[in-house]
Amino acid sequence: MILVFGGTTEGRKAAEVLEESGSTFYYSTKTGEQELTLKHGVRTDGAMDGEAMRAFCGEHGIRLIVDAAHPFAAQLHKTIGEVARALDIPVVRYERIYPPRDADIEWIDSYDEVPTDIRSLLATTGVQSIGKLKQLEAKGIKVYYRILRRASSIALARAQGATDDQLCYYEDGDTIDVKADAILLKESGESGGFSEKVAAARRLDMRIIAIRRPGLPVGSYATWCNGPYGLRRAVEKLLPEFFALHSGLTTGTCATAAVVAAIRKMDGEQPKEVPVILPDGETIMVAVGYGEDYAYCIKDAGDDPDVTDGIRIEAHPQPLPSGKEASFTAGDWEIFAGEGIGHFTLPGFDYPPGEPAINKGPREMIKKNLEGLTTPLHSGRGRGWVCKLSVPGGADIAKRTFNPRLGIEGGISIIGVSGIVKPFSEEAFINSIRKCMQVAKASGSERVVVNSGGKSERFVKGLYPTLPSQAFVEYGNYVGETLKAAHELGFKKVTLGVMLGKAVKLAAGHLDTHSRKTVMDKAFIGRMLHEAGIDIDLEQMTLARELWTLVPQAQLQKMADTIIDHCMKHCQPLLSDGELTILLIGEEGEIY
Repeated sequence: MILVFGGTTEGRKAAEVLEESGSTFYYSTKTGEQELTLKHGVRTDGAMDGEAMRAFCGEHGIRLIVDAAHPFAAQLHKTIGEVARALDIPVVRYERIYPPRDADIEWIDSYDEVPTDIRSLLATTGVQSIGKLKQLEAKGIKVYYRILRRASSIALARAQGATDDQLCYYEDGDTIDVKADAILLKESGESGGFSEKVAAARRLDMRIIAIRRPGLPVGSYATWCNGPYGLRRAVEKLLPEFFALHSGLTTGTCATAAVVAAIRKMDGEQPKEVPVILPDGETIMVAVGYGEDYAYCIKDAGDDPDVTDGIRIEAHPQPLPSGKEASFTAGDWEIFAGEGIGHFTLPGFDYPPGEPAINKGPREMIKKNLEGLTTPLHSGRGRGWVCKLSVPGGADIAKRTFNPRLGIEGGISIIGVSGIVKPFSEEAFINSIRKCMQVAKASGSERVVVNSGGKSERFVKGLYPTLPSQAFVEYGNYVGETLKAAHELGFKKVTLGVMLGKAVKLAAGHLDTHSRKTVMDKAFIGRMLHEAGIDIDLEQMTLARELWTLVPQAQLQKMADTIIDHCMKHCQPLLSDGELTILLIGEEGEIY
């Protein structure tokens, strides 16, 4: 059993990750005021001291604690550490992502250090800090307190002596409606709106004072994470039975880890794990190994069936081979694709024919992760050197993939959008979709928005800014099963977001769009285009998304309308008494 200490954005994200398992867990907050919809989680509210925490862990069989509490909750972090050590329970710290400490910000360690050479101050440090700042008012400084507009916060502010003219409220995270000489912030991280507040203060030319986050108790944590993928992998490692299936890494993440390890090896370091920043900004630790003059990462696909599971992706730093042009640059480094990595031979991919089959996502990951590693290597080991990526046996492995059919020759592809592979058998995936739909229903939302993945969800979310996060559900490839679940749960309004590759399969009547079940039917696409009054040559088309450039701009809407009409013909009957909206999503987020 898992106990989460939340009440924060990180706590909510932790709950969302654990909900995916279908297993029971406990979610604890101090005040009980955080809005949260739980299907499998059991909520417990009220502050816990050490004795209460020990009793709770013993009574409920807690075997893992997730500390997702606020970074300034120093006493709670200390108590968690003491109880965990006493009961021998591992703890995962769900940390926030913090921006760099900019030099134009005045950094202090306590409220006693707030400068007094100001006439007015806007404090955004929370209602609990009002009493600590009263000392400034005694020195003639006008202090304004920005708090949450809720009855309990207002009552607590007044109880500490704040007057109505001193109170202002969080209406918009990046807007400051009180012009003071200075602003006081806590180092609350990206999820605490720190960067937005700093930017707003700079626009008003306000002096910025920030209280550094306190250090966490040394030795209290078995591991840490700063995002949902890292949390899931930590739980899989520390409590393997909690998730029926375990996550894995994309080839892009493995290639990035190998490159990072190879460059660190050049500086005399050989860590067993290296940090890898994923596309969503979170950092995970990835296991690596070393040869005489290279580093490598073994692809771990988790429980996802993948022929590339167990392959070895190697990174060899070496002088730029004579007469060879590097594949792409990353900081001061040239990245070169070697043995076992395929090349594009047809158009329609992120890069033109002749380029190595390393997609845009992994290239950007490698660039991002080398930002902090290249500066020590200027002296003879920067420009003019490459880090050559290779996959021993990759050419043979690629024959068991769809690469030959897609025109990728000579090896595997280095791919990955999120950096993580979330594993699901067909039955487990469908069950997971149903659980997510149940959570969406429990949230009270009248509408559910279903998308194929994180990319399409990001594009569509902007159309429904008032919907709770639980109202957005990923269907992967199982469009039919998802719509059936929506019907069974009584959703009256359903929005289906779909990108072009899946849309043309769905338009042909394939309610499961997985490539194992169906492939793109160019003849059918041609008939749809003819129906729309669009006549173009599809002979050289490899991927459906090429239609966005093959079809004249003026006719894209007509193409989209026709594809949506065909999709609707197969989908609407599954939602017989509901209103279905289908959105076709372009490569750059255009909505049709």
